[in-house]
Amino acid sequence: MSAHYSAKQNQITEGVIWKQLLLFFFPILLGSFFQQFYNTIDMIVVGRFVGTGALASVGGSAGQIVQLVVNAFTGLSAGAGVIISQFYGAKDLRNLDKSIHTAYAFSIFGSIFFMIAGILASPALLRLMKTPEELLPDSEAYLRIYFAGILFAFVYNIGSAILRATGDSKSPLYYLIFCCLLNVILDVVMVAGLHLGVSGVAIATVLAQAFSAILITLRLMHSKDCYRLSLRHIRFHGSVLRSQLYVGLPGGFQSVMYSLSNLIIQASINVYGTDTAAAWGTFGKLDAIFWMISNAFGVSITTFVGQNYGAGRSDRIRKGVRVCLLMDFGVSVLLAAFLILLRVPLFSIFTTDSNVIEIGAHMLFLITPYYITFIFIEVFSSALRGVSDVIIPTILTLFGICVFRMVWIFLAVPLHPTIEMVIFSYPITWITTSVLFIIYYNVRKKKL
Repeated sequence: MSAHYSAKQNQITEGVIWKQLLLFFFPILLGSFFQQFYNTIDMIVVGRFVGTGALASVGGSAGQIVQLVVNAFTGLSAGAGVIISQFYGAKDLRNLDKSIHTAYAFSIFGSIFFMIAGILASPALLRLMKTPEELLPDSEAYLRIYFAGILFAFVYNIGSAILRATGDSKSPLYYLIFCCLLNVILDVVMVAGLHLGVSGVAIATVLAQAFSAILITLRLMHSKDCYRLSLRHIRFHGSVLRSQLYVGLPGGFQSVMYSLSNLIIQASINVYGTDTAAAWGTFGKLDAIFWMISNAFGVSITTFVGQNYGAGRSDRIRKGVRVCLLMDFGVSVLLAAFLILLRVPLFSIFTTDSNVIEIGAHMLFLITPYYITFIFIEVFSSALRGVSDVIIPTILTLFGICVFRMVWIFLAVPLHPTIEMVIFSYPITWITTSVLFIIYYNVRKKKL
């Protein structure tokens, strides 16, 4: 295995930079699309077959809570991915093996904790977010079923992180495509056929995620490369666990703070009624197109930087960041134009309620032009994560986006309590934090 690996050329550390970024980017983008597709299909099915209340239940407070937990673990798994990519780039097979099995152990124990906490805390969390009373039963049912099967989401995410860290971004995509198609079929059967409503789409999502977790675990177990998984070797290794947590915890904490600030905004939106909550939840599905693209560029540059850092190729790191930034800029401009021009037809996919469509289209028009300001945050923070520089970027994000956004909601919005004032909390914090990251990265890159 060692000889085979040593002879194999690593294109991420040797190949043409823009090609390698794009070859990595597209499978991750499509994978993110299909992962987002899980919840989007849930919303379309309940919106069409059940009604606006069910749409708000799946896409409103419950959706935000699920996003908080998944984002927190995704941040932690990204830490494992960085360490694995560095060991893979450096061809350190012993520590690579330890990192893979430690990451799997962490996903299993982490899922047990979140499952118990999520099932018990769901009612309190929904009330804390001021979820409308008529939405509470369905929202609680959706959350509890989702948390009962959260092991599958965690295992899939950690398996994907391992494969991507070692340069394989295609296998996770193939498994997601299959499981999303399965989710569509199960959604229709559960809701339109068995009339299980919101509980039905939750059950369908958990079953589909179970298949994706099984498939990605089997892929790792039967790998012929140096990152093979052995179930009986899954356990914690102290040294690599500390490294993974050092990189992953700030990312997980950052994701939690992002989500908490979004929960506060969701609570502010809920005050304006069910139609506004439904519009905001639906906007989140369209808005997710940008975040999928942004995340794909972020994961691509993190893996690229991590492997080149392990291989000692600092020249490729600087060039890779510049190329990634230019590509992200171009795509963000095109996407903003697309969403603005087609905002009404896009909202009509989710609902036939004209008031929900009007409110949501207005929200999208206000936020979308500012997407371009976020690319500096995504690319620079992801690149710095690849060299295990996570503390300062987390602090910048924490205060520039999360704290500032909460201050805006609690102090500025009461002075002018409108939807527009709530929504403006996004662009103003993106612009502020982008400036901070531009300054920090240009200081830090001299030391790479």
